[in-house]
Amino acid sequence: MCRLFGLHAGAHPVRATFWLLDAPDSLSVQSRREPDGAGIGTYDAAGKPRVAKQPLAAWEDHAFAREARDLKSTTFLAHVRYASTGALTLVNTHPFEQDGRLFAHNGSFEGLQKLDAHLDSLGVLDLVKGQTDSERLFALITAETRKAARDVGIGIGRAVSWIAAELPVFSLNFILTTATDIWSLRYPATHELYILEREPAAVPGPAAPLDARSKRIHSRSTELTRSKHVLFATERMDHDPGWRPLRSGELIHVGPDLAARSTFPFPDAPAHQLTLADLEPHAAESQKP
Repeated sequence: MCRLFGLHAGAHPVRATFWLLDAPDSLSVQSRREPDGAGIGTYDAAGKPRVAKQPLAAWEDHAFAREARDLKSTTFLAHVRYASTGALTLVNTHPFEQDGRLFAHNGSFEGLQKLDAHLDSLGVLDLVKGQTDSERLFALITAETRKAARDVGIGIGRAVSWIAAELPVFSLNFILTTATDIWSLRYPATHELYILEREPAAVPGPAAPLDARSKRIHSRSTELTRSKHVLFATERMDHDPGWRPLRSGELIHVGPDLAARSTFPFPDAPAHQLTLADLEPHAAESQKP
């Protein structure tokens, strides 16, 4: 299963260090089902997106993801890929960039030929550079956002509603970022996705830095010691009791004020809900926890 991580630090850029393969045990003793790609997206002082990513097709490529990356941004988006569709190439590696936004997806859906025809009718098929369902989902969100006068929330609602009605869906969990905002969706309940709204330390004196760690992604920041921030992740990344799972169909938008605004634009299950048994063996393996 792919790993997602999103961090919103507020209106002012902060420094954070990321490791995209930072497991508690050695890679040498883990399953041979190793990640197929890894990437991290940030924004510079002018709000321009910056993406560092690489397919991890060979063991020596894992050095890219094990390196510590000291980055500065207002929002951060990290992804570790387990491929369900598409070759192990750079164009198929998350995060994707379109119209100055970054996107990473954890899930799988089918009917890509039908979606391609729909994207072509909307004039955005040229946005798709690779073979993944994820990039196509992003292209549909981009098309609908353009039609909605750049309202990303409306774009997400229209795009996901179309896919849920027209295509077989296993999971559409994703995180989408700009320099100022994050949107995160869990739909349907197939995979978990968590949020943590972390308040600054309430007592004077030294406070623990942000140190969020999962089986794959690790983020650490001393600058966030006494600043509010919001985290999204595929799994709880520390022992903070504030972590909560998003509910099925829940879309959360976090702006520069760090208020997490929750809506439920997708109360119903997809019209054609897939299970692991419905997926091709390689796709099914990529979706296992």
